[in-house]
Amino acid sequence: MSLLGIDIGTTGCKSAVFSEEGELLALAYEEYDHHSPQPGWAELDSVEVWEKTKSTITQVTHTPGIGSIDALAVTSLGEAMVPVTKEREILGSSILNYDIRGQDYANALKDLLPNETVYPITGVNFSYLFSMTKMMWIKNHQPDLYEKADFFLPWSAFISFMLGGDPVVDFSTASRTYLFDINKEDWSDDLLALSGLDRAKLPLTVQAGRIIGQVSDSISALLNLPKGLPIVIGAHDQCANAVGSGVINDGQVMLGMGTFTCAVPVFSQRYQTAKAIQLGVNTEHHAVPRHFVSFIYNQGGSVVKWFRDTFAGLDARNCQAQGDEIYEHLFNEMPSEPGNLVMLPYFSISGLPELTGETSGIIAGLRLTTQRGEILKGIVESIILDLRMTLGSLSEVGLGMEEVVTVGGGSKSDAWMQICADILGCPMRRTRVVESGTLGSAITAGVGSGIYSDYHEAVRRTVAMGEYFEPINANQAVYDQKFGQFIILRERMMNYLGELTIQTMDKKN
Repeated sequence: MSLLGIDIGTTGCKSAVFSEEGELLALAYEEYDHHSPQPGWAELDSVEVWEKTKSTITQVTHTPGIGSIDALAVTSLGEAMVPVTKEREILGSSILNYDIRGQDYANALKDLLPNETVYPITGVNFSYLFSMTKMMWIKNHQPDLYEKADFFLPWSAFISFMLGGDPVVDFSTASRTYLFDINKEDWSDDLLALSGLDRAKLPLTVQAGRIIGQVSDSISALLNLPKGLPIVIGAHDQCANAVGSGVINDGQVMLGMGTFTCAVPVFSQRYQTAKAIQLGVNTEHHAVPRHFVSFIYNQGGSVVKWFRDTFAGLDARNCQAQGDEIYEHLFNEMPSEPGNLVMLPYFSISGLPELTGETSGIIAGLRLTTQRGEILKGIVESIILDLRMTLGSLSEVGLGMEEVVTVGGGSKSDAWMQICADILGCPMRRTRVVESGTLGSAITAGVGSGIYSDYHEAVRRTVAMGEYFEPINANQAVYDQKFGQFIILRERMMNYLGELTIQTMDKKN
């Protein structure tokens, strides 16, 4: 008996089969690129991603020793949607959240959608990143496509639909559209009316973990899946990661340490609206019933990648040729004590609450004697100092942070884990299973199909915890002082860029 978890990301898809006890039995991954037909556009080829998803499923279902698969669930990125017909014909590409299409609608709607009014409904601060403005663009610029499409489906719903399920999306993924009423747990009639979009073109909304159909006979034969295999609707990718790392209770925080460094706190009482707006944090349903999560993130992991490519490109290529891992060598170069540099990790977009691209990375304190490892140490520290700023503010609305569980590539580094514990002042634990997204989907499939009585039983049986890192008191004292320096540097940078923007506008006028 086993469970199939599928994870659709922005740059690749995974399929994984797990035993009921959480043992990884088979894993397949395939990459794809986004396409830019015009400057500023970013979209996924829906047919290509579907074909590669089928390929990963076929690879794992033909792996010896996986046993009989009893259910499946899909997790995915949010915001992006795929236009399809009722007959499961794919009609077009899927516009990604950072695609500039929709910006004009966002600017026009901003005054009509003040956060003070709409945030209590949606749980998220307004932005062009959400699905609503992309669908508005399609309706106005590609009316034939809009009319022909019976449904616009987020990726988890789309893959489930193509496998044979009903057109259904879970609450957490629906929250990424800016069309979902988090209180009524249904599409918002007011936001649909304001945007001019049709409710009939959106999928039914349900809590994650519900059976929404079964794999069709044709797909069963094609992908070597059991006939009548139950399809359980999965959750948004960060929610699945949280489930796969055992983060399902109040006071727990999942820290994803990948391309984005993302903290996901779990809570059962929603934040105060005014404070949530001020902090720029969102609220969406967890995969776990009657629980919510927020996403507090920066592009920290991508800054570490920038460091690798800029300061260790040749070393990285040599390591790759030898089948070695460059990051382990680079992290070994970091000094063991807190670093002397003060940095801002905003090389592409700031963290919360601004989330603006009008910013800049800063490295302060460089000397001729500064070593490569010291710069990496400063980058890693700045990533976590930025998270501390917002996580600390959330205590004002009653958020507790009793335990942080880490997942992702960065969590493999003992040095990075210790920096997290020292700066956040909280014990850190990492999971033994790296594939938390696919495991979270498999757990959801197991809960939905009745293999587990609830998420608590599922986590007890499947999620194995690894090493534990306690804060070091001496380091904490240094980082408390460094946090103050970080805040001052951040404020000065934001003020400078604000003045620069005003000066530029004055010159234009």
